[in-house]
Amino acid sequence: MAFIGNTPISVAFLTDTFSGNGSTTAFTMTVAPANTSSILVAVTGVVQDPSTYSVSGTTLTFSGAPPSGTNNISVRYLGIPASGVTTTAYRTVTDFTATAGQTSFTIPSYTVGYVDVFRNGVRLAAADFTATTGTTVVLANACTVGDTVTTESFYVSSVLNAIPATAGSVSDSYIVDVSASKLTGSRTIPKGTMPAGTVLQVVQGTLTTTTSTSSTSFVTTNLSASITPSSATSKILAIVSMADCLIDTASKNGCATLYRGATNLSPAGSAVTNGMAALRSESGGIQANINFSYLDSPSTTSSTTYTVYFAILATAATFNINNIGTASTIILMEIAA
Repeated sequence: MAFIGNTPISVAFLTDTFSGNGSTTAFTMTVAPANTSSILVAVTGVVQDPSTYSVSGTTLTFSGAPPSGTNNISVRYLGIPASGVTTTAYRTVTDFTATAGQTSFTIPSYTVGYVDVFRNGVRLAAADFTATTGTTVVLANACTVGDTVTTESFYVSSVLNAIPATAGSVSDSYIVDVSASKLTGSRTIPKGTMPAGTVLQVVQGTLTTTTSTSSTSFVTTNLSASITPSSATSKILAIVSMADCLIDTASKNGCATLYRGATNLSPAGSAVTNGMAALRSESGGIQANINFSYLDSPSTTSSTTYTVYFAILATAATFNINNIGTASTIILMEIAA
């Protein structure tokens, strides 16, 4: 073929070959293509539609097992992903002056199949050297002292898997870490990534009406709040403030405790005398605030209700909260485990 200028040089595409057995569907490739469009797959000489196979890293998986045959599956790489490029030099020319009997030469990294070798200005045929390691070239015939050996090596790449310069083009799986200086604005940080002890959410319940009991068993005060933990390992810190509590009879005791659903959470026990907080009247009764807290482990991601209960420990007395129209509160905090 006639041509103008330098002699055209051509090399084959990188190709893997596999032998089917009628049952295996997954094969390990030499390099990881960017996607199914980065390779040309043929089975028994028939080019396969990309919809019949998938790629993940270096694994090629067929939707159906290829038939049995020796080297009947070929995978031709139309471009090596950009992540395979480890040097900015795509073409590197290296000159050597050989010693007597020298056959091996170490050159800059190259893509196997993409290296030309010249000896004393004459390009060597593929059969005259071996270049399979990516870093060395071995001549079939030893040099004589003073021979000039020149290698022209290449790294081949494509940008099929380059990140587009568009918003949202990078998914979470590609993000390893983010510096604190970048955590600005109104972005939401996933709760699962927060360190132990972090407050993940806060809710509050309020009671403004006067509530009374003369019961010697725990009954609800109607002071409650509900929270839905984001993780089953989270803890819930409950902080209770019962305002303006009144026992109207001398020498009587009142107790308060916290329930999760129908379960009394008092560490002291479920008896009415084993509440989380108590108030005792002396002569003429007593009026005061009651405050207590409790750290619970509900082990759930379902909505959970916490309610304050109270009781009087003896008959003929009344236990009031919000006695003069004040407000009582319960605050629930989800704490990361």
